[in-house]
Amino acid sequence: QVQLVESGGGLVQAGGSLRLSCAASGSIISIDVMRWYRQAPGKQRELVAVIFSGGSASHADSVKGRFTISRDNAKNTVYLQMNSLKPDDTGVYSCYMYGSSRNSPSYFNSWGQGTQVTVSS
Repeated sequence: QVQLVESGGGLVQAGGSLRLSCAASGSIISIDVMRWYRQAPGKQRELVAVIFSGGSASHADSVKGRFTISRDNAKNTVYLQMNSLKPDDTGVYSCYMYGSSRNSPSYFNSWGQGTQVTVSS
């Protein structure tokens, strides 16, 4: 069982910055895909950013130029650097990872518990 633990959420004023972290633990061989999602109150969950094992990444248009996803393979950790935050960025941010495990089943899909980000105007 691969578990993800998130940290870094909080309350920030518009224009401010936050850095989210999501660390995976367990019998991990490799992590192919790491994603950040967010869900605002009353809205559907939205894919914010994704990064692959080779390092290629993409970001939603709504955050492009302001947010940056990165990963540390040695630490099995994904980060989301969020700059120039806006009130519309408010929501619960969750990480997701897909990869291979030493346990059975040999592949895992895991979600973090979610962390609240609130941006005040």
